[in-house]
Formats: sequence, structure tokens, C-alpha cells
Amino acid sequence: MALLAGSLWAQEPVRPQRTPEEEALKQTMRLVRELGIRDSVRFDTLYRMHLKYALVRQKGLTRAENMQRMQAIYNELKVLLTPEEFERFMNHPAEQPRRPRGAGVLAPAKQGPPTQHQSADHK
Repeated sequence: MALLAGSLWAQEPVRPQRTPEEEALKQTMRLVRELGIRDSVRFDTLYRMHLKYALVRQKGLTRAENMQRMQAIYNELKVLLTPEEFERFMNHPAEQPRRPRGAGVLAPAKQGPPTQHQSADHK
């Protein structure tokens, strides 16, 4: 009896899988919230894009195929968003850096305020 109870306790709870529609809505709502998009036409366009890629993801992709899917999403967002929105999307602090690995683009190093040592050298 103790072994059965132990094995049941050790199992991770099963999280229900989201449908592609639920996943697309979640992704779209997060993007709309992050960027402050209020236009219903743009909302619908972004939802349809996310739904397309959620349906592709559902097919059980390999790691390489998933990376290609993510790159395709970024490429499509680059067209759908304004340059300012796309920059904010790519640099959102919650998931920074938000660039796909292997994209060949490194994020520029951010420079903080000069330290006393640095500012003393420039006097």
C-alpha cells in the first residue's frame, strides 16, 4: 500500500493540453498587452498568424523544425508590427533576449551609467 501511495505521489500532475485556438488566443493576448495594440483588425491578423503556427506546433515537431517555426513567427511579426513595436517585442524584459538561437544576430551590449572610475578617466 505504501509503495502505491508513494508512486502516485511521485507522479507529476498532468496539465491539460491547450487547444491550438487557446494557445493562439493566449499568445495574441500577451502580444497585444505587451505592445498596447488596440486595433481589432490587427488583433484578428495576429490571432490568425498565431493559430497557423499553433496548428503546425501540434504536429509534434523536431527541435530543428520548431526553431524554423519560431524564426518564421519572428519574420512574420516583423512584417505585421511597426518597427517600434517589433523592437519592443524583441527586447521585452520578461523574456530577454527574445531572439531565436542560431539567428546569427547578437544583441548589442547595453551600457549602464559610467562608474566613478570610468568618469575619472575621461576628465
